[in-house]
Amino acid sequence: MNKQLEQFASDNYSGICPEALEYMIKANYGSAPAYGNDEWTQKATDYFRELFEIDCEVFFAFNGTAANSLSLAALCQSYHSVICHETSHIETDECGAPEFASNGSKLLLAPGENGKLTPQAIELMVTRRTDIHYPKPKAISITQSTEVGTLYSPEELLAIKEIARKYNLKIHMDGARFANAVAAMNKSPAEMTWKSGVDVLCFCGTKNGMALGEAILFFNKALAEDFDYRCKQAGQLASKMRFISAPWLGLLETGAWLKNARHANQCAEYLEMQLLNIDGVEIMFPREANAVFAKLPAYAIQTLREKNWQFYTFIGVGGVRFMCSWNTTQARIDELIRDIKEAIA
Repeated sequence: MNKQLEQFASDNYSGICPEALEYMIKANYGSAPAYGNDEWTQKATDYFRELFEIDCEVFFAFNGTAANSLSLAALCQSYHSVICHETSHIETDECGAPEFASNGSKLLLAPGENGKLTPQAIELMVTRRTDIHYPKPKAISITQSTEVGTLYSPEELLAIKEIARKYNLKIHMDGARFANAVAAMNKSPAEMTWKSGVDVLCFCGTKNGMALGEAILFFNKALAEDFDYRCKQAGQLASKMRFISAPWLGLLETGAWLKNARHANQCAEYLEMQLLNIDGVEIMFPREANAVFAKLPAYAIQTLREKNWQFYTFIGVGGVRFMCSWNTTQARIDELIRDIKEAIA
């Protein structure tokens, strides 16, 4: 079978990083108790508590859609609503799963520059109606990094925390690229989550070098009551849990989770610098993590597709997203830049 060349459509395209694979192979020797009652899962959950500097409840799910949807369902009753950005993944890319998992909790969409919610936008959504005929706002969902590759600073998170406290709202963080955000901000995971008011984090392993697997961390432990039953009912309780938790332990113990994120961010920074030197290319959003959004002429986009480059164009006419991952190489970026130059010329 021919080796597939690196692409820039998504960090989901990447393979398993060596550290995650090594620990998965280690976990494959012999037998182990099922359903998370194994030493790998215990060690991984303990390491999360150490990393985040708090005694949190930790659960594992197969993918991000399940992690987001089930955690939001734990925060809301069916008559509640979740305030999120209009470009958020739970709104645009999860096929109604958050509403399905919660038996009907409504998503309330708010605008915001560069993909970010603001306290003002949140307050407007909360106060525009308070009658019993309207789904009661109960949670705020923020994405770190956002769907357009930008970051919430700790100061922005604390401002959202204040508005959440004012209206008794819980805060959910979709951490699909949380590792990239930590690497970029140079802040501790604790500073970027529970110390800034986050109640539950969905921490992605898949985009950071694992084959599959998301960690769901409840910093507010009261919200995690019976969450193990919710996971089981939703088909998210892995019988051979060690094959999710062991790769997580591989990322955490070796520091690969942060190394991988830093590498992806650095590749995106290099890609952005090269794109800025090309006439006819416009950077659409601030490049703050591992994604670069660029506006290219339509004919150039078509030419790149004809050369078998894969990327997403879901952000408007002429908008292209280039995503870097743990295994992106400068050589492959240089190939892409060369083809973009040729396509535009």
